[in-house]
Amino acid sequence: MYKILLVEDNEMNRDMLSRRLLRKGYQVVIAVDGQQGIDSAKSECPDLILMDMSLPVLDGWDATRQLKELQETKHIPVIALTAHAMSSDRDKAFEVGCDDFDTKPVEWERLLGKIQGYLKEL
Repeated sequence: MYKILLVEDNEMNRDMLSRRLLRKGYQVVIAVDGQQGIDSAKSECPDLILMDMSLPVLDGWDATRQLKELQETKHIPVIALTAHAMSSDRDKAFEVGCDDFDTKPVEWERLLGKIQGYLKEL
């Protein structure tokens, strides 16, 4: 069973995504801010991270940058989730180390396809 770390501060988004991931058979670990995301990635060793970019405490941009600098987490694929759909946001996500990018509101089938694509590579 694959483990996905969902880093999302919005309760409604967190609930919707976690329920859908659980129904697809994934184990889900939740973090509500960027620092919790880093701590959870280090302690839980997820197979993939879904990272909201607009987070309290430490935003998703900085959290991803730090995760990609750490030896124990740099190999974990990170999919950025953001309501900002501008090409500059997409470019910034890749600059900080995200492996992929998806916009909110989430189109579930598209996001699921991306998740499955990364997990097949493991």
